[in-house]
Amino acid sequence: MTIQTVTHLNFRGNAQDALTFYHSVFGGDKTCITYKDAHAVTNPDEADQVMWGQVVSADGFRIMACDVPSARPWNAGEIPVFVSVRGDNAEALTRYWEALSEGGAIVQPLGPFSYTPLYGMLKDRFGVTWVLDLAVEYAPG
Repeated sequence: MTIQTVTHLNFRGNAQDALTFYHSVFGGDKTCITYKDAHAVTNPDEADQVMWGQVVSADGFRIMACDVPSARPWNAGEIPVFVSVRGDNAEALTRYWEALSEGGAIVQPLGPFSYTPLYGMLKDRFGVTWVLDLAVEYAPG
Protein backbone atom coordinates (compact mmCIF):
# COMPACT_ATOMS: atom_id res chain seq x y z
CA MET A 1 0.00 0.00 0.00
CA THR A 2 1.16 3.51 -0.71
CA ILE A 3 -0.23 6.66 0.87
CA GLN A 4 0.36 10.36 0.57
CA THR A 5 -0.45 13.17 2.92
CA VAL A 6 -2.29 16.20 1.60
CA THR A 7 -2.73 19.50 3.37
CA HIS A 8 -6.44 20.24 3.83
CA LEU A 9 -7.36 23.86 4.53
CA ASN A 10 -10.62 24.91 6.17
CA PHE A 11 -12.19 28.23 5.30
CA ARG A 12 -15.41 30.07 6.08
CA GLY A 13 -16.91 31.06 2.75
CA ASN A 14 -13.81 31.73 0.64
CA ALA A 15 -12.44 28.26 -0.20
CA GLN A 16 -13.36 28.72 -3.88
CA ASP A 17 -11.35 31.96 -4.05
CA ALA A 18 -8.41 30.37 -2.25
CA LEU A 19 -8.35 27.31 -4.53
CA THR A 20 -8.61 29.54 -7.62
CA PHE A 21 -5.65 31.54 -6.34
CA TYR A 22 -3.52 28.45 -5.59
CA HIS A 23 -4.42 27.09 -9.02
CA SER A 24 -3.15 30.34 -10.57
CA VAL A 25 0.14 29.93 -8.67
CA PHE A 26 0.83 26.20 -9.14
CA GLY A 27 -1.26 25.30 -12.21
CA GLY A 28 -2.69 21.82 -12.68
CA ASP A 29 -6.32 20.84 -12.24
CA LYS A 30 -8.82 22.43 -9.87
CA THR A 31 -11.93 20.60 -8.68
CA CYS A 32 -14.66 22.08 -6.49
CA ILE A 33 -17.83 20.36 -5.35
CA THR A 34 -20.34 22.64 -3.67
CA TYR A 35 -22.80 21.66 -0.97
CA LYS A 36 -25.50 22.04 -3.64
CA ASP A 37 -23.61 19.69 -6.02
CA ALA A 38 -23.40 17.07 -3.24
CA HIS A 39 -27.05 17.49 -2.19
CA ALA A 40 -25.83 18.38 1.30
CA VAL A 41 -27.21 21.91 1.78
CA THR A 42 -28.04 22.68 5.40
CA ASN A 43 -28.12 26.47 4.99
CA PRO A 44 -29.39 27.87 1.65
CA ASP A 45 -26.97 30.82 1.97
CA GLU A 46 -24.06 28.34 1.85
CA ALA A 47 -25.29 26.16 -1.05
CA ASP A 48 -22.58 27.41 -3.43
CA GLN A 49 -19.74 27.10 -0.92
CA VAL A 50 -17.12 24.37 -1.31
CA MET A 51 -17.87 21.06 0.39
CA TRP A 52 -14.76 19.48 -1.13
CA GLY A 53 -12.11 20.95 -3.39
CA GLN A 54 -8.56 20.40 -4.50
CA VAL A 55 -5.76 21.59 -6.75
CA VAL A 56 -3.42 18.94 -8.18
CA SER A 57 -0.48 19.72 -10.46
CA ALA A 58 1.69 17.42 -12.56
CA ASP A 59 4.79 18.40 -10.60
CA GLY A 60 3.39 17.01 -7.35
CA PHE A 61 1.61 19.97 -5.73
CA ARG A 62 -1.65 18.95 -4.08
CA ILE A 63 -3.87 20.83 -1.66
CA MET A 64 -7.46 20.32 -0.52
CA ALA A 65 -9.93 22.78 0.98
CA CYS A 66 -13.52 23.24 2.08
CA ASP A 67 -15.83 25.82 3.60
CA VAL A 68 -16.83 24.91 7.15
CA PRO A 69 -20.61 25.38 7.45
CA SER A 70 -21.77 28.11 9.83
CA ALA A 71 -23.52 25.46 11.95
CA ARG A 72 -20.08 24.12 12.95
CA PRO A 73 -17.47 25.99 15.00
CA TRP A 74 -14.44 27.29 13.12
CA ASN A 75 -11.50 29.48 14.08
CA ALA A 76 -8.55 30.10 11.79
CA GLY A 77 -6.23 30.30 14.79
CA GLU A 78 -2.72 31.70 14.80
CA ILE A 79 -0.56 29.57 12.51
CA PRO A 80 -2.12 26.26 13.59
CA VAL A 81 -0.59 24.68 10.48
CA PHE A 82 1.51 25.80 7.57
CA VAL A 83 1.93 24.45 4.08
CA SER A 84 5.48 23.47 3.19
CA VAL A 85 6.56 23.54 -0.45
CA ARG A 86 9.97 21.93 -0.94
CA GLY A 87 11.56 21.61 -4.32
CA ASP A 88 14.86 21.33 -6.14
CA ASN A 89 14.38 24.29 -8.50
CA ALA A 90 15.16 27.70 -6.99
CA GLU A 91 13.63 29.59 -9.92
CA ALA A 92 10.30 27.75 -9.62
CA LEU A 93 10.22 28.23 -5.83
CA THR A 94 10.91 31.95 -6.32
CA ARG A 95 8.01 32.21 -8.79
CA TYR A 96 5.69 30.49 -6.31
CA TRP A 97 6.94 32.82 -3.56
CA GLU A 98 6.29 35.94 -5.59
CA ALA A 99 2.77 34.82 -6.52
CA LEU A 100 1.81 33.66 -3.01
CA SER A 101 3.12 36.84 -1.39
CA GLU A 102 0.84 39.15 -3.44
CA GLY A 103 -1.53 40.68 -0.93
CA GLY A 104 0.08 38.71 1.90
CA ALA A 105 2.60 39.37 4.65
CA ILE A 106 6.21 38.21 4.76
CA VAL A 107 7.15 36.40 7.99
CA GLN A 108 10.71 35.43 6.92
CA PRO A 109 12.05 36.86 3.64
CA LEU A 110 13.03 34.37 0.95
CA GLY A 111 16.79 33.88 1.08
CA PRO A 112 19.62 31.83 2.58
CA PHE A 113 18.86 30.08 5.86
CA SER A 114 20.83 27.88 8.23
CA TYR A 115 20.10 24.58 6.48
CA THR A 116 19.37 25.65 2.91
CA PRO A 117 20.36 28.30 0.37
CA LEU A 118 16.70 29.29 -0.08
CA TYR A 119 13.99 29.51 2.59
CA GLY A 120 11.08 31.83 3.31
CA MET A 121 7.83 32.01 5.26
CA LEU A 122 4.78 34.11 4.43
CA LYS A 123 1.12 34.42 5.27
CA ASP A 124 -0.95 34.71 2.09
CA ARG A 125 -3.98 36.93 1.57
CA PHE A 126 -6.24 34.13 2.86
CA GLY A 127 -4.35 33.89 6.16
CA VAL A 128 -2.60 30.62 5.27
CA THR A 129 1.07 30.38 6.30
CA TRP A 130 3.44 28.94 3.70
CA VAL A 131 7.07 27.81 4.00
CA LEU A 132 9.04 27.43 0.78
CA ASP A 133 12.53 25.96 0.75
CA LEU A 134 15.09 24.44 -1.55
CA ALA A 135 15.57 20.75 -0.74
CA VAL A 136 19.25 20.07 -0.20
CA GLU A 137 21.06 17.35 1.67
CA TYR A 138 21.49 18.39 5.29
CA ALA A 139 25.10 18.65 6.46
CA PRO A 140 25.12 18.85 10.27
CA GLY A 141 27.82 20.78 12.00
